[in-house]
Amino acid sequence: MVGGGHAGVEAALAAARAGARTLLLTQRRDGIGRMSCNPAVGGIGKSHLVREVDALGGAMAMAADRAAIHVRVLNRRKGPAVRATRAQTDRKLYRAAVLALVEAQPGLELMEGAAGDLLVARGAVAGLRAEDGRKLAAPAVVLATGTFLDGVMHIGPEREAGGRAGDAPATALARRLRELLPGVARLKTGTPPRLDGATIDWDATEPQPGDSPPGTLSCMSPADVHPRQVACHLTRTTPAAHDVIRARLGESPLRSGAIRGRGPRYCPSIDGEFTLVLTVEPVDCTHEG
Repeated sequence: MVGGGHAGVEAALAAARAGARTLLLTQRRDGIGRMSCNPAVGGIGKSHLVREVDALGGAMAMAADRAAIHVRVLNRRKGPAVRATRAQTDRKLYRAAVLALVEAQPGLELMEGAAGDLLVARGAVAGLRAEDGRKLAAPAVVLATGTFLDGVMHIGPEREAGGRAGDAPATALARRLRELLPGVARLKTGTPPRLDGATIDWDATEPQPGDSPPGTLSCMSPADVHPRQVACHLTRTTPAAHDVIRARLGESPLRSGAIRGRGPRYCPSIDGEFTLVLTVEPVDCTHEG
């Protein structure tokens, strides 16, 4: 198993529980379960996926419950079909919970290292070679590399190689995959900025308390699993903020063409939202009859 994010951890745990001798290879042990983007689990459009993973014995919901510092059922004023549980998690607690689940799983070994090449014999995968030269024989290799395959990070007009801030991209493995699969495409995602709480005017925000008592995402979590609960705070952009964004849209890599990958549905950046809105053309819907 290559990659220690959400997908890699779930696949490694599932393989080990099924009786397969499993190795999880990740660049850094302390990167297991790291939430690089939005530290929320569940919510509209995603909570049912989290519960399906949980029903299959997965780890995401249990780890989220151990790290959830704000739990809220969304759309409570509407019917049950459109309600969804969302947990805002502490990123450090979530990472620790995932690592504990991985280390406690029999038949699963964790190794630090970067995958550099796939070993192929008689037209079939026979294992992989780490970038440091170690050969790992295996009848099956699962790649769950996330943003690391030949990853490029864009911060405004600046561009640098990386799987995420502080971590190197998997360039050798990406090169090998392009040799084996010429049709490889690219995806993009957007990561929100981290804000220093001491710089926020909390009086100008709208407090949003969590549910009391907080519910759980996993059917296997006890009711008292959560750490100390905190409130979320809502804020909105202003016309002045819109003016700043419009004035600098030309520097956005989404507008300049620097980003060519396709974006997933649930990871928009604020300049991406503006790009979408500003490029919509009016349509004449008048007709006769």
